[in-house]
Amino acid sequence: MADQLAVEVKETKPFDGQKPGTSGLRKKTKLFMQTNYLENFVQSTFNALLEAQAPVEGGTIVVSGDGRFHNSTAVQTIVKMAVAHKVRRVWIGSNGLLSTPAVSAVIRERGGGFQAFGGVILTASHS
Repeated sequence: MADQLAVEVKETKPFDGQKPGTSGLRKKTKLFMQTNYLENFVQSTFNALLEAQAPVEGGTIVVSGDGRFHNSTAVQTIVKMAVAHKVRRVWIGSNGLLSTPAVSAVIRERGGGFQAFGGVILTASHS
């Protein structure tokens, strides 16, 4: 699929305070809606995965959220960036919706020969 789509490279600058903790990047939705804020964070995540030699190219990733504002736009952005990184399969809940425990369960699922190398959960949940 990625070979059929044009990958666009954008120059960006770091954002002050964009430092995730052990439970993710906790910021107000307005910040995530800034131009390139989400993209920078997602790219840094892919950079870390590649550095850790995760099976990104040809792999499977889970992307979903709990339906908060900006969820569907963020899911679309993350999927586009995954395709640009040659991820082969993106598992998304119906309309981009999955609870945090459901995303966790799907990431751990190993059936059918397709194991996700990770996922992105769009939520303010602490579970």
